[in-house]
Amino acid sequence: MTGTNGRPGAGASGEAVRADTVGAVVRQWRAVRPDLDTGPMEIIGRVNRCAALLQQAEDAPLRRAGLSRPEFDLLGALRRTGHELTPGELARETFSSGAAVTKRLKQLTERGLVERRGDVRDRRVAHVRLTDAGRELVDGLLPDQLAYESAVLSGLGAAEQGELAGLLGDLLTQLEGRLGGLRS
Repeated sequence: MTGTNGRPGAGASGEAVRADTVGAVVRQWRAVRPDLDTGPMEIIGRVNRCAALLQQAEDAPLRRAGLSRPEFDLLGALRRTGHELTPGELARETFSSGAAVTKRLKQLTERGLVERRGDVRDRRVAHVRLTDAGRELVDGLLPDQLAYESAVLSGLGAAEQGELAGLLGDLLTQLEGRLGGLRS
């Protein structure tokens, strides 16, 4: 069996298929469909597997604070922008649906972490801001969360992390620019 560069077992990058779970899937596909280029699977499959593992682990500091990642993302959006946002703006900032934002805002309001106020000109519009407790929670959690994320990435050196961040940034830029066209 040959890879895309003609070398046995080589993937799209010309390297041997790695010994991770996606590598095993790729080897199985190559055994039954050697005519297909499985190179994209090596990248997309690994990105998806990494995302799944990170979601399974959940973020330890957030979990200890009783927050989910999506809830923290809402609080973080309010903190980093430094001003009130509408639920629609929060949905865009956090890549969430409006319904999901509404549900999370209800929970965060009940916990006293955010406040909603109606717009004086348009009653249909709400503005959301952090309470002092919400701001303190975000400011207290962020250093621990960043330390946790650093520990997760500690198997990669600084140069590798920089390279990976750059490559993922390039991919994300492409996807954000073209994904709408790919869905149709």
